[in-house]
Amino acid sequence: MSWNTLEDMDLKGRRVLTRIDINVPMNRGVVSDRTRMDRVAPTVHHILRHGGTPILIAHYGRPNGKDMPEMSLRLLLFDLEKALGCSVTLTTLDKARDTIATCKNQVVLIENIRFEPGEEINDPALVQRLANLGDLYCNDAFSTAHRAHASTTGLAHIRPSCAGLLMASELNALQAALGAPKRPLVAVVGGAKVSTKIDLLENLITKVDHLIIGGAMANTFIAAIGHNVGKSLCEHGMAATANRIISSANNIGCEIILPSDVVVAEKFLKNSKNMTVEADACPPKYMILDAGNKTVARISQCLAKAKTVIWNGPLGAFELAPFDRATNITMRNVANLTKSGKITSVAGGGDTVAALNHAGVAEDFTYISTAGGAFLEWMEGKELPGVVALKKPSGVFQNR
Repeated sequence: MSWNTLEDMDLKGRRVLTRIDINVPMNRGVVSDRTRMDRVAPTVHHILRHGGTPILIAHYGRPNGKDMPEMSLRLLLFDLEKALGCSVTLTTLDKARDTIATCKNQVVLIENIRFEPGEEINDPALVQRLANLGDLYCNDAFSTAHRAHASTTGLAHIRPSCAGLLMASELNALQAALGAPKRPLVAVVGGAKVSTKIDLLENLITKVDHLIIGGAMANTFIAAIGHNVGKSLCEHGMAATANRIISSANNIGCEIILPSDVVVAEKFLKNSKNMTVEADACPPKYMILDAGNKTVARISQCLAKAKTVIWNGPLGAFELAPFDRATNITMRNVANLTKSGKITSVAGGGDTVAALNHAGVAEDFTYISTAGGAFLEWMEGKELPGVVALKKPSGVFQNR
């Protein structure tokens, strides 16, 4: 799929409606992670440098179409200005036209777009109200691209549109990882439940050469092939699905790598007494909490031959030591291979980003996606409405 990028557009004198994602975590009223704000800064500065007026459209939380002060973007304004390095004028949608008229070549932020009842249903009337405020539409929020909302898809259909710098970089990275990857292609998938990642696994076995399954979801596969998993977190009702995925992978020629040895403990506590056993020998009163040394070594052998790695989900209960060992070692291995130029590595998903930060290698992968649901749906092979809407005939917008 081809789309216009910000560099393709004539921005001088244009009012650029720019969808961003600043739905950042807060802790007692204070922004605890400004990453999403930092990542949108290049797009905003590009628009300003080229003579345009960035009109930022964003959401925070789930107000469900109601004006809720505790979800006002005013709470994020201080940190957004710090991330952008310039002042930002916050305005309501009703007052936006007058505000924009007095803020030429300055950053304007429209109040939480999800305060509007028409946003999440892609209401044509709301789309038109927004469109009347600008000349161009720029989507720089891949993390909301799986939503067919007024500000993510509707605007792209009635205004000349493009992908922002962050969106373009994300799409290019994802295309390199699954669209046209260098092979062998390895996917690492972890997490708690098979049931939430059926579509993901079924899509990946048709695309990758090796699929490494870890975390609690690996327990379901271990149980499905007939092994006792003790008190481990396990979806026993998903055994048939797990076996179907294994069979399909074998028929396609995709190798599935499951833990061959596991770290087990009676209690999920930091530094609790634990031992390593074969994957088919978990004691009845124990739970599997990490992959063992033999499994880590097997994964390392696989990665040594890889050219592309995509990662979603940890290999164990990484939140507590020593059950973070397999995840830490393997992530650092991928990071080193990436830094040496041997592989392209793309990772995403909430737990994945947290695990990367825990392992100290968040800066060392080729690309880290801050998108949650959108990243997962992309890995599942689904079309994302916000990306599809950007598909346009070639050419740039020159006249109002």
